Amino acid sequence: MPPPNTELDLERIRSEFPALASGFVYLDNAGGSMVLRRVADRVRDYLLSSSVQLGAGYSHSQDASAKVLQARKAVAELINAPFDDEVVMGGSTTALMFQLGHAIAPGIRPGDEIIVTNTDHEANIGAWSRFQQAGAVLRFWNVNPQTLELDLADLQNLLSDRVKWVAMTHASNILGTVNPVVEAAALVHAAGARLCVDAVAYAPHRLVDVVASGADVVVFSFYKVFGPHCAVLWGRRELLLGLASLNHYFISAQTIPYKLQPGNLNYELAFGCIGIGDYLVDVGKGLGAAGSRRRQMQAAFDAFEVHENRLANRLLDYLASKVAVRVIGRRNADDGRRVPTVSFVVEGQQSESIVSHVDQFGIGIRFGDFYAKRLIDSLGLERYGGVVRVSAAHYNTPGEVDQLISHLDEVIV
Repeated sequence: MPPPNTELDLERIRSEFPALASGFVYLDNAGGSMVLRRVADRVRDYLLSSSVQLGAGYSHSQDASAKVLQARKAVAELINAPFDDEVVMGGSTTALMFQLGHAIAPGIRPGDEIIVTNTDHEANIGAWSRFQQAGAVLRFWNVNPQTLELDLADLQNLLSDRVKWVAMTHASNILGTVNPVVEAAALVHAAGARLCVDAVAYAPHRLVDVVASGADVVVFSFYKVFGPHCAVLWGRRELLLGLASLNHYFISAQTIPYKLQPGNLNYELAFGCIGIGDYLVDVGKGLGAAGSRRRQMQAAFDAFEVHENRLANRLLDYLASKVAVRVIGRRNADDGRRVPTVSFVVEGQQSESIVSHVDQFGIGIRFGDFYAKRLIDSLGLERYGGVVRVSAAHYNTPGEVDQLISHLDEVIV
């Protein structure tokens, strides 16, 4: 059987995202993606037909309960979770990380060590830093300032039998670098610790596989992955069962994920997430992929990667031609180690001025620290007002990147 095609039908792809019909060039996808029509349709359907409380005996409640369970199973399939009750859903990655922190806190002792990176969004640092109040020691696995990589040797030097958790991002929302999570997981587990992975900047560009990652916890937000404003936290079943309950005292500690979803999840947004997996499967089928739904999803993401690499390299090649420009991250997207989130600064200019110039032409990019403030500060980029960030998605076109480049060229020497 021939391998699936990797050439996306962009006209068909873009028709799935109603907001793209306006003609606005949206290149701020790392801030939040466009939403699929089929996701919005499911949210609307739930609200208009099933917006009742779960758990009652009457038919409408039973139907609503079935829809919410269907959503949990669909998310489990999307991330390759072995058990659907390992899927904890909530309002955002930041909120879920603080919930996880509260559930872990009773097991933290003075002298325990937590390792975080200085490349992460603060969502995967702030929750862990609070353990210092219980006497834990926070240690930083810092990016190499020359290579802008997280070196595994540096992690190895930080690990000891005192380390309980390591937290890292799968892909940086500034650098665009895909980090060596699988290798890090092996080192962390050999030291007797656990690994928490923030996949927010990774999930829109690669198919999340929680099993293959080797992590103990993986978290990301669906509004970055063509869905509604909610998020998922996956944890290994034995880990979740051992955590303190965040719910009412009469909710059994064995009742997962409910014990970790105080007030419960947002039913309609969860139901909308089913549309993400269905969309990926349809794209995979259109590319000629056969086999399981996961294989079809993988074919879709393989094609996304090929297309996004072309977009990223188109922009990176342009930026490389400008003497005043410093790209913050890898200079090309050819080896699978980069997502199409491209950050840069221009010597002698404030990043805000570049973004403001582009804004007037109906092109959406952004500047700032993007809540990865520790990285921006450590690299001395605050003097530019942060970085200019251009972040593409699979539905963006080469023509849109060319439009951006033409207007960047008006202000970059």
